[in-house]
Amino acid sequence: MFDAGSTGTRIHVYTFIQSLSEELPVLDNEMFHSTKPGLSAYADSPEMAGHTVRMLLKVAKKTVPRLEWKRTPVILRATAGLRLLEAEKAQALLDQVQHVFDESPFLVPDNSVSIMNGTNEGILAWISVNFLTGHLNAQTQKTVGILDLGGGSTQITFLPKLRKTIESVPVSDYVAKFGILNSTFQLYTYSYLGNGLMAARLATLGALGAEGLQWQVFKSSCLPKKFRDEWSFGGLTYHVSGDPDGYSGYKLCYQEVLKVVKGIIHQPFELEDSNVFYAFSYYFDRAVEAGLIDGVQGGMLEVRDFKKRAKEVCNKMSKYLLISPFLCMDMTYITCLLKDGFGFKERTVLQLTKKVNNVEASWALGATLDHFHHLKIH
Repeated sequence: MFDAGSTGTRIHVYTFIQSLSEELPVLDNEMFHSTKPGLSAYADSPEMAGHTVRMLLKVAKKTVPRLEWKRTPVILRATAGLRLLEAEKAQALLDQVQHVFDESPFLVPDNSVSIMNGTNEGILAWISVNFLTGHLNAQTQKTVGILDLGGGSTQITFLPKLRKTIESVPVSDYVAKFGILNSTFQLYTYSYLGNGLMAARLATLGALGAEGLQWQVFKSSCLPKKFRDEWSFGGLTYHVSGDPDGYSGYKLCYQEVLKVVKGIIHQPFELEDSNVFYAFSYYFDRAVEAGLIDGVQGGMLEVRDFKKRAKEVCNKMSKYLLISPFLCMDMTYITCLLKDGFGFKERTVLQLTKKVNNVEASWALGATLDHFHHLKIH
């Protein structure tokens, strides 16, 4: 399973042991490898996308026994990076990948290369984490919610305990169902395109859809005053800097990022402490970078831990000028997204994780289960 994200392309090679046909398989192991940048960086040279996938297929060949190649399916799903591109450019990238798949020795199923919609991204990540934590058995009523912060989009998905959560959604797009093991799950789920960490940087800088990138400098009070550099995302390069003549710091930065969150993110009716949430991707990466959790073990954090560290980083920005100039902006955005966006309380505890039972926390495992078990997501 290839995950073509906005900031990187990853391959997950899963080995399953199938017990009884009506039961979910047992995951024996996962081989994971990732490469940067994402395919969207090659919007103007799509053949490079083919090169990226070809390199990752070499990893698959080393992992999958040669005798199994013909019956091992290869699938690529692209997420927000390609959703944010013009349709023609995105299609050119997908066509290159399809060509590489077709000439590979692996099984190429129908619809093997496509852009996945945001709803599926959230649901499949929820399925992955609940499969790995043993919460998908028919007997269990206890599940965990997921918070996934990518580069281009962010997802929230959980199983509501209260009817009002489902009844109070702004539009029906916030609710999805799927079936597994003779059980039907009705989930609260939404993917916010443009609210991933990198897309949020763009919006905070006021650079979204901007023209004249070669001569324009985008300033922010979330960046160190003496900072000035080039920054690339989605195949475009931007000149960015701190505001040398203005003020900087947490309060001003919070006002800037609030514009990216307020009125866009819906607050679910229930986000109770009884709902355990696993937070991964950039939530995890930035918590590690900010020294809040161990980079291998992960750990439990309260929402206010992000806020406290964001304040410390933003009010001593010059300290991070060389090593991590965007850390203030990123930590403040995460704080704002959790509090003013989703409406989590400051004392809400989140489980920050990169791996669950030694398997990457992502939608890729759920997408693989969906391929074999047809979960009828709707």
